[in-house]
Amino acid sequence: MSIDHWGTNPADVIESALAAIETSLHDLLAMDPTYWRTSQKKDFLAKVEKLQAQQAALTLRVLAASGDIAAETGDKDASAWMRAELLVDKGAARSQIKLANAVTKYELVAAGLAAGVVSEAKARVITKALDKVETDPVATPEDLVLAEKLLVEYATQFTAKELRVVGKRILLEVDPARFEAAEAKALLAEEERAQQKTALRVWDNHDGTIGFDGVLPVSIGMRFKRLVEAYAQPRKQQLVDKGAPLPPWERMMGQGFARLIETIDPNALPRHGGDATVVNVVISLEELRKELGTATLGYDETNGTTITAAEARKMACNATIIPWVLGGDSEVLDVGRGSRFFVPIQRKALRLQQKCCQAEGCDMPPEWCDAHREDVGASSRVAA
Repeated sequence: MSIDHWGTNPADVIESALAAIETSLHDLLAMDPTYWRTSQKKDFLAKVEKLQAQQAALTLRVLAASGDIAAETGDKDASAWMRAELLVDKGAARSQIKLANAVTKYELVAAGLAAGVVSEAKARVITKALDKVETDPVATPEDLVLAEKLLVEYATQFTAKELRVVGKRILLEVDPARFEAAEAKALLAEEERAQQKTALRVWDNHDGTIGFDGVLPVSIGMRFKRLVEAYAQPRKQQLVDKGAPLPPWERMMGQGFARLIETIDPNALPRHGGDATVVNVVISLEELRKELGTATLGYDETNGTTITAAEARKMACNATIIPWVLGGDSEVLDVGRGSRFFVPIQRKALRLQQKCCQAEGCDMPPEWCDAHREDVGASSRVAA
């Protein structure tokens, strides 16, 4: 048990303070917020937000002084002990310790945390921005001091996400004339890195869906997001107007993306593998005659996937396909032409003839609909 220079026992003070916190939390947890007044809920949330920042300030102070814990565990920092005793992932623990060490370098950030006006998330954003300023060959120590002052002030006005944007350009706030050229150079370098990071991965989930993920430069990514939202939003608004419950936004965005793909004009696409970018649909004569037949999307099942004949007919309305009909021994009985069932002039005619979707109970305008054939020999209809 350690004794400090003033003859008091710090352990007693710490234990007493922690016990008081535990008692207060226990009392609050015993209450039911359902019966709180609105003003009490707002006051609680505001004060807890401040208390969380102060708690983070204290935790980071302890972590910054946790070298003795690391020495005891034989690790380079206290993350091993946090993993073993507190069940905190080692990566998350080291991230906390890294932030703790960063905060010790910046007095205003530490003071903002202690005062409860800078949250832990904002402190992380600010210290990362300041570390970049510190390594900037053009910036001076005076620039670093002013940048810290500005960012701590902005922390009281912006969210952590907004503060991150400000932090990337903080030197322009410090001295626009001196750092404008450097900012332009940094943006150019960032755009070049974005081009190098651009990637797209596509895979078959073997459950009727295709999975994909990727990374795009921000300028292209924002355009992509807006395009998909443009196709997802009308369907959302239609549901709102009818009072129907909204599906998850992610599903609507996925459906919007699917519609975006369906509306691409094949004639505007580049040539792919020596042929125009088209889809081959292979179906046997036997399957063609079935009411519920199947077809292969692609030249064969090894390099393609199986779909229903109904889906193949739907694709024919909106994409360029080449139908292949095979006999019993896979001999080619018929090869269709690469064409769309509905050309632009037919769409215009349907638009004039049918003022809305022709599916039962649907009144979507034709601009949001696809052209389909109800069955062989039937007249065309516009349907969502």
